[in-house]
Amino acid sequence: MGVGVGDLDGPHGAAVSASGFGLKGPRGWAFRSVDVDAEPGALVAIEGPSGSGRTCLLLALAGRMRATEGSAEVAGLPLPRRMSAVRRISALGPVPGVSDLDPALTVAEHLRERALLKRRFDGSLLALLRPRTERAAAARKHVDGALAAAGLDLASLPKRERTAVRDLDRLEELRLSVALALIARPRLLAVDDVDLKLSDAERATAWALLRSIADGGTTVLAVCSQAPDDALTVPTGAAPAPDPDADADAPAADTTGHDSATGTEPTPPAHGPGTGPGTGTGPGTGTGTGTGTGTGTGNSVEPGAGTTTADATTVHRDTETHTHTQAQTHTDTDEEGPADAIAETGRA
Repeated sequence: MGVGVGDLDGPHGAAVSASGFGLKGPRGWAFRSVDVDAEPGALVAIEGPSGSGRTCLLLALAGRMRATEGSAEVAGLPLPRRMSAVRRISALGPVPGVSDLDPALTVAEHLRERALLKRRFDGSLLALLRPRTERAAAARKHVDGALAAAGLDLASLPKRERTAVRDLDRLEELRLSVALALIARPRLLAVDDVDLKLSDAERATAWALLRSIADGGTTVLAVCSQAPDDALTVPTGAAPAPDPDADADAPAADTTGHDSATGTEPTPPAHGPGTGPGTGTGPGTGTGTGTGTGTGTGNSVEPGAGTTTADATTVHRDTETHTHTQAQTHTDTDEEGPADAIAETGRA
């Protein structure tokens, strides 16, 4: 049994509840109709296949994405109205694209950076006025407690604390990310892709780690493909289908050559054999009122002969407009923007 980060100051997990919780973006629903009822210190597994909105739900419950439907509360703080307050009591473990570790930095450099961020943004004015030796001892206590809770033994690493992140295996990297998050002593810990690229034995070890953190008092939200039996499971279901109304306003490409502006059908090309009004007698331009066939290659003055080129241009232009409109609809579902989520990784 690992040491829970809550043991540093007593149990302090955050209750999580949600009803009809959903998030819709320009490309459709990321997740919808999610219900959660978790007590403080619970281990909550967000289960579903890749692409089913698991990470979006994780970030929404951690106060990093704005939901558009239903209601939710974390530690009594309503979402999305109190997102900033939820961010202050939650921390992100490994979340690809949001809280990635720098592969070039060492374990010690990551730990030192996170401790400095905590002292800079979480410390009180009185704590900043304490002697430097006392501040260093307090920071060391937080780091040691987080490492113990994450089960990361620096002595077992290839170069101890000087080991670069790129030299860590998947389980060691998970432990380091969790330790960095626990330095801030959060009430809620959010972890993405717990069982990604892990063997069965490593997967069992990872879940034992998160279970020990939850037993220590910190509520844990973990995204996975298959939840363990003892976790509170929140299914996200199959990957949502794209919203058919997302591109409804985009003009469709006209593949028939029909002129949408004039409503006229295109005429055959002016060059080559064909049938039309007028009588042609060899090369050149023919005039007349009868009907007949001609094999001339001269310029034609038949009505509508110049429409074909204009129609082809119209089709190409409509296709470009449709492509441009589709590109404009591909926007982020996070109304606060990705910069807000990344800015919060100091607490992750």
